[in-house]
Amino acid sequence: MSQVHPTAVVHPDAQIHETVEIGPYSVIGPKVKIGPGSHVGPHVVIEGRTTLGARNRVFQFSSLGAAPQDLKYGGEDTELIIGDENQIREFTTLHIGTAGGGGVTRIGNRNLFMANSHVAHDCVVGNGCILANSAALGGHVMVEDHVIFSGLTAVHQFTRIGKHAFVAGGAMVVMDVPPYCMAQGDRAELVGLNTVGLERHGFTEAQIGRIKEAYKILFRSKLQMAEALARLKAEFSGQPEIDHLVDFISQSKRGLTR
Repeated sequence: MSQVHPTAVVHPDAQIHETVEIGPYSVIGPKVKIGPGSHVGPHVVIEGRTTLGARNRVFQFSSLGAAPQDLKYGGEDTELIIGDENQIREFTTLHIGTAGGGGVTRIGNRNLFMANSHVAHDCVVGNGCILANSAALGGHVMVEDHVIFSGLTAVHQFTRIGKHAFVAGGAMVVMDVPPYCMAQGDRAELVGLNTVGLERHGFTEAQIGRIKEAYKILFRSKLQMAEALARLKAEFSGQPEIDHLVDFISQSKRGLTR
């Protein structure tokens, strides 16, 4: 444990890989597990049943694994599970789950949580996402891969954000945002497709063309949603990017941002 600063308080039951670095005045609780190559900066608190994978970097004043901000929570032994290679910046808060929400808050790999960002209880965040400064996810939010939240955005509880979506600064999201789309405003509305993000992640011109056509059918035609989905299935069935879009919309419970 030569990598632990002498002023840090690490519970003897915590499972800390020998390559982990822990900075001054940080506090690590008894149910915490931290994987190889991770770095915990000064003045960090990691508590609860929290697991961090490999090569994560946690910056000063972050709080991971604290009890959820939910009045129904009664001290249940729930979890926060964080994958690999995430960057968790200053004053970020990631909370454990609740028994009523499945018991787990789950974070994937290679995400960036900028300063003052917040992920509430029972959220699921995929891979390669960015939460800019002061972005906040309410409880039970589901975020797919490669989503970007600009600064000061907020997402209502139980809302879903599809992969490769872009949420503009200050947006208040209260309904599901479909994959590939951009949303902005209070209350957030769709303003087009995140074509720049799609190009950066290797989508071909043909794939982007199909997504553009699907967007027109869904949100620019006068078809009812059920009719639009049926048309997409008929015209683009077997195209993975469109199949995922159809599945996402078909599973919506809160309704869609339009």
